[in-house]
Amino acid sequence: MKTEDFPKHIQPHLVPEPSGHLIYRCLGCKSEYGIEKLLYTCSQCGQVLLLHDPEFDRLKKIPGKTWQQIFDYRKMLNIPSLKGIYLFHEFIGPVIPLESVIYLGEGHTPVVESNARLQEMAGCKFYFKNDGQNPSASFKDRGMASALSYIQYLIQQGHVSDVLAICASTGDTSAAAALYASYLQGNVKSAVLLPHGKVTPQQLSQPLGSGASVFEIPGVFDDCMKIVEALSENYNVALLNSKNAWRILGQESYSYEIAQAFEYDMTDKVVVVPIGNAGNITAVINGFLKFFETGIIDTLPKIIGVQSEHANPVYKYYLEPDAEKRHFEPVTVRPSVAQAAMIGNPVSMPRVIHLVEEYNKKAGAQHVFVAEVTEQNIMDCQLTANRNGHVACTHGGECLAGLIQARQKGLVGNHETAILDSTAHALKFSGFQGMYFENNFPEAYEVIPDPGLINTTALILPADLEHVPEPGKPLHGESLSFFIHRISEEIAKLLDLQKV
Repeated sequence: MKTEDFPKHIQPHLVPEPSGHLIYRCLGCKSEYGIEKLLYTCSQCGQVLLLHDPEFDRLKKIPGKTWQQIFDYRKMLNIPSLKGIYLFHEFIGPVIPLESVIYLGEGHTPVVESNARLQEMAGCKFYFKNDGQNPSASFKDRGMASALSYIQYLIQQGHVSDVLAICASTGDTSAAAALYASYLQGNVKSAVLLPHGKVTPQQLSQPLGSGASVFEIPGVFDDCMKIVEALSENYNVALLNSKNAWRILGQESYSYEIAQAFEYDMTDKVVVVPIGNAGNITAVINGFLKFFETGIIDTLPKIIGVQSEHANPVYKYYLEPDAEKRHFEPVTVRPSVAQAAMIGNPVSMPRVIHLVEEYNKKAGAQHVFVAEVTEQNIMDCQLTANRNGHVACTHGGECLAGLIQARQKGLVGNHETAILDSTAHALKFSGFQGMYFENNFPEAYEVIPDPGLINTTALILPADLEHVPEPGKPLHGESLSFFIHRISEEIAKLLDLQKV
């Protein structure tokens, strides 16, 4: 549709112009910095930075109901830069002109309701938001669309040139970073650091296919992250991990899309997300806070972060009920099927502490919780979900396990509706499914397959078949007829089919 076809009071807002004045603000000492340079931590105290809009109150001048109409009508426009996360331009990156926006098909992933069987198992109504349908098949594309649009803006403004974008990853971040950097080929090169032997072949193929320089490093993700941080501090590189505040800004779109999907009614809603480097949960919190402060939503949903007991530093931090006595301690991670969440020292932990406190205060009660689940829970829930019409990854399984845990602890009522984050496509983690079906998980994973969930192929080859077809050697006549008859007969027997 064209802008002149929309209501007149909406038309001036449909195609946004650059506005606001974004700055980096330190969470620790509150120092502020301009955005003309790529910054990740405060030069004064070393704390992480958040992007802040000092002119944010200008957005409150537009009534919340009008904002809802703007976003709903804007969704009908055929303008590529507004088809993805920048549909929410004023809340994602208001200073970025639309000509700087990179859109590769990210965002607006489907919210799929679970069937009655799964809802009975979970104890409440719930949906999966299937972020595996992003272009690189994970939610990381939301943050990369923001981070690389910002880099393109800096290039166009003449602030940077010949950018090397670099990240540490357990798979999904590297795939997204390499994909979006490749779109800016000629101005941006990319490099990724991966923990050796701890990334699935499917995930490893993605940055290689996008042309990134891929380096495998001994150790785990936390070790890769330390090296990337050292490179960003000492060399002219663009860090693309969630330490990059622009990444967090893009991932806020997840909250905005959920609000829009439920017609901006967040009453009795619960959003369940896995916690890895803690970038996603902080983005989700911040996104809902912005919509709440501008009246677009009038209720803050509950948020439940989920961690495996093999990588649970955030869960352990919040075990202490007294905020004054809490002390964050990194943990040594153990092998996990939720690989992107296998992080013992999340770089966004200071953001978590700051935003959880603010969120609970605005909600008027505790609305952010952290659940812990086992590796067994994760795999069983993933396979069960996918046997009931979903394409959930291991992190989606982690969220379903977390919802069940939260229901059992009374954190979620049976009258509430949950939205679970399936962060990536199930095919990225098909290796773990194979290990489950073949019962060959290494002992360190602590996963014992449930026989009822195991599924394997069956070769149908009756002993009385003298001739079988081969490539280039088809059967004919009586041999073909007998082959069809015997194979059909054996399958019917195995499936207990009745003759018509």
